[in-house]
Amino acid sequence: MRLYLLALNPTDSVTEGFLPAASRLGLDVTVLTDQPDAHRRAYPEIDVLECDVRDVRAVVTRISTHHHPDAVFSNSDHLQTQTALAAAYFGLPGKDWRAALRTKDKAEMRRHLAAAGVDTVWSAEVTTPEDAAGLDAPFPCVVKPRDGVASEDVVLVSQPRELAARCGEILGRRPGTTLVVEEFLPGELFTVETLGDGRVRHVLGGFHTRLSPPPHFIEERMTFVPAHPEPVLTQVLAQLDALGVGFGACHTEFVVHAGRARIIEVNYRAIGDQCDLLLARLLRIPLFEHILRTHAGEPLPHDLGARREDAARLDYPCATIPGQLVEAPEPAELTVDGVHLTYRPLRRVGERHEVYRTNRDYLGVLRAVGSDRAAVDRASAAFLAGQRWEIRP
Repeated sequence: MRLYLLALNPTDSVTEGFLPAASRLGLDVTVLTDQPDAHRRAYPEIDVLECDVRDVRAVVTRISTHHHPDAVFSNSDHLQTQTALAAAYFGLPGKDWRAALRTKDKAEMRRHLAAAGVDTVWSAEVTTPEDAAGLDAPFPCVVKPRDGVASEDVVLVSQPRELAARCGEILGRRPGTTLVVEEFLPGELFTVETLGDGRVRHVLGGFHTRLSPPPHFIEERMTFVPAHPEPVLTQVLAQLDALGVGFGACHTEFVVHAGRARIIEVNYRAIGDQCDLLLARLLRIPLFEHILRTHAGEPLPHDLGARREDAARLDYPCATIPGQLVEAPEPAELTVDGVHLTYRPLRRVGERHEVYRTNRDYLGVLRAVGSDRAAVDRASAAFLAGQRWEIRP
């Protein structure tokens, strides 16, 4: 069977998750990407073809002039609509392109949820600083790119002058971008991870997210939540149903305040930043294989056999100043007091970076899994305290 995998830059999810899973399943993989050299360096044994993957017409042409497709798949936030359309064109299983579009487009998501009567959030679209200055927005409010990811250029603002200034800054860096301004939704931030085949939907659990102090929204720690309270989960799943989400993997972020659950954003793909790698180990299921089988047309089992008794968390040491990384820990794999720790650097010593106020500031990621929550917290804190990251301005 031939799997076409659409990608932009190489990611841990693809390199360590989906490609090994495809190999175990015996799939012939062709990666379509607009960055072929980076992918060939990452996995030289995989067939990689250059393609303007943001253009579904180019994707269809590239596939049609290569091998017959049996599955078309992507784990990129930016490519879900194109992938869904390509799969539909070839008569293959895939997501509804309309659901993929309305989850990617944050303004359309708000409009659709309001029209469905499941949640209404004040929001407006902005393309110029003058648009922002004329808004009668509720404060505090949040500014974000309509099609953004990873909290990049997401900022909390507290008054009109600041709103216009922030929009001007972002649009100056990202000309042609459409911004969404929406009311700030208070509450604790969580995720829910789901996997479906259009017939059955499994809830894999979720995470409790610790964010950086305002005005930015950098995810600094993710703590596994085996099961959300039933009333909360019911509210979130109703919103996903209204959006048409139900096929393949989905990573949904939401807040809970006074018992009310409200979606922040829906990423219609598997969770990233190595949370998916942790989930596969934690739940003890072939997660990546299940996702690929779904896109190949195989039904999911009614019981995945997922194990949720263990505790887990991920920590992301972040750069707080711009400069060159001159000292950092090496990769590590160890067990401490029954807690399995995996540390992976995300930035090489010698590299120079600005501060982005997003997950591009991550210096590394620590994954921890153990049978006891307190032991996981102790082992994670002790490991991080024993490491040194030095940045020279």
